[in-house]
Amino acid sequence: MESLWAPWRMVHVESAWTSSCIFCEIPSTQQDEKNFVLYRGKSVFILMNLYPYNPGHIMIAPYRHLDDLKKLSAEEQLDLIQEAARSTSLLRQTMNPDGFNLGMNQGKAAGAGVEDHLHLHIVPRWNGDTNFMPIVAATKVIPEALTATYLKLASAFHETQT
Repeated sequence: MESLWAPWRMVHVESAWTSSCIFCEIPSTQQDEKNFVLYRGKSVFILMNLYPYNPGHIMIAPYRHLDDLKKLSAEEQLDLIQEAARSTSLLRQTMNPDGFNLGMNQGKAAGAGVEDHLHLHIVPRWNGDTNFMPIVAATKVIPEALTATYLKLASAFHETQT
């Protein structure tokens, strides 16, 4: 068996055992750059995924701690979808992807890492963004540092605040 040394992941592993919710904690800290928060709206906020599938992988979450899409108010539902549309547009302008994956994992069985606080993932995709590494080494290569991506996106989100 091969081992991939990734000590930076320990923070994520250890946080999985805490009872706190990152989607409740992060907006209360007012440390947007440290936490890679791109936008704070009326009922939702946008942040980068610390363990992205691709550069530009972001998440949109309501401030309220809810576990199901149907529990969102009409205003929260509207904000969520409007920010998803704005985010894909900004990601397209900033990073020039060929497409996107948008999705929510509701419940542990569906793969939710944080199963009791709803959040929408937006993952930019490029033609050819899957190479031999995931196939032969079961390893995904992320070609850009998180802070570099954050600086690009934060600027775009700031310029277009609603």
